[in-house]
Amino acid sequence: MMGSLALWAYLLASRLADPLAPILLRRRLARGKELRARLPERLGHAAIARPGGRLVWLHGASVGEGLSMLPLIAAMRRADPAVAVLVTTGTVTSARQMAKALPEGALHQFAPVDAAGAVRRFLDHWRPDLAIWVESEFWPRLMIETGRRDIPMMLVNARVSARSAARWERIGGMARRLVGLFERIVTQDAPTRARLIAMGADPARVREGGNLKMLADPPGADADTLAALRAALAGRPVWLAASTHAPEEEAVLVAHRAMAPRIPGLVTILAPRHPERGDELRGWLAAEGVQAASRSAGEMPAPEINVYLADTLGEMGLWLRLAPVAFVGGSLADMGGHNPFEPAALDVAILHGPHVANFAPAYGALTAAGGARVVADAGTLAAEASRLLTDPDARAAQTAAARAVLSQARPDADALAAEALALIGRAA
Repeated sequence: MMGSLALWAYLLASRLADPLAPILLRRRLARGKELRARLPERLGHAAIARPGGRLVWLHGASVGEGLSMLPLIAAMRRADPAVAVLVTTGTVTSARQMAKALPEGALHQFAPVDAAGAVRRFLDHWRPDLAIWVESEFWPRLMIETGRRDIPMMLVNARVSARSAARWERIGGMARRLVGLFERIVTQDAPTRARLIAMGADPARVREGGNLKMLADPPGADADTLAALRAALAGRPVWLAASTHAPEEEAVLVAHRAMAPRIPGLVTILAPRHPERGDELRGWLAAEGVQAASRSAGEMPAPEINVYLADTLGEMGLWLRLAPVAFVGGSLADMGGHNPFEPAALDVAILHGPHVANFAPAYGALTAAGGARVVADAGTLAAEASRLLTDPDARAAQTAAARAVLSQARPDADALAAEALALIGRAA
């Protein structure tokens, strides 16, 4: 009863929210969270015409979800080249990334805010033949309105943490109504399958299918820039702290200082999860007396540089090709951890902290097989990074184990595409 009441209250609020939505968006614009020219999309006013024929709409939260869609989009286009694809996400960064990454036949728009008028305008214009949600980006008004129009709905790459499941449990009726809208659910792992069934999903409609992020191509790197950075480093030992959050940078610096006397010429590449923190981190490094250079400032890692601040967007492929060892952030700080598949694909030895709920099955399998190592603090980070940097055989064994684990768990994008297209009578 409480869950049904919660859904009723939410839908009422979303109906009353239309006059407030422009105010909210202007505030987000002032904080750099929206693009002025594309604000109408957030209110359901499409910027481009709907393509003719069948249209599959995929929706995800941000960059990670958007990039994970790419193998599925490619598989759907192989199965049915006539099908058009619409991708919606909700962040500025994802919009920019999708503009570069989407193939021919696929379009990007910002998702509408979850207000009744915006959602209805969006659906009136695009009239999708199939709606695919990615991971766990649930917007009740958008989902309910899609279901009311008899648009088949599918949830792929689904992930529900224990914490999220506990929150949904408090409003069980709402959860049952929303998960019941999906005709098919494909989860990243067995625990998510169990949690979704407990939330009210029909077990016959839910299967485990692996993590689509395993299928993404490793991030690329400009060959000339990579060569210039390698020349500047001149063979110095390098390790990477990738996608870090505060206060992980402090642990990385402590680890660097512990390692440097034992590994002459050591360079730490520090790549914060949010590059806009670059100014903050430059000031902090200067206050700590660290000889640092910044990628966003166009600086190179000269011989006197100890820490290279990789504070740009979309260049992780450079850093992973320069460093044979990487600490993957968001895992000492309790942020749920970040993607281990990119370093594994490029034979980079992985270190991570204990907080990896976002990729728990992957990290669990990697760690159990010796394909990744858990560190608890700056001291163990320094010890493990030093060991891997100075022992090529240990490093090779770890990266080989990681590749083996991931090759066994790769999902089948073509089978998933066929399953999706079958919902609109277009099975490959």
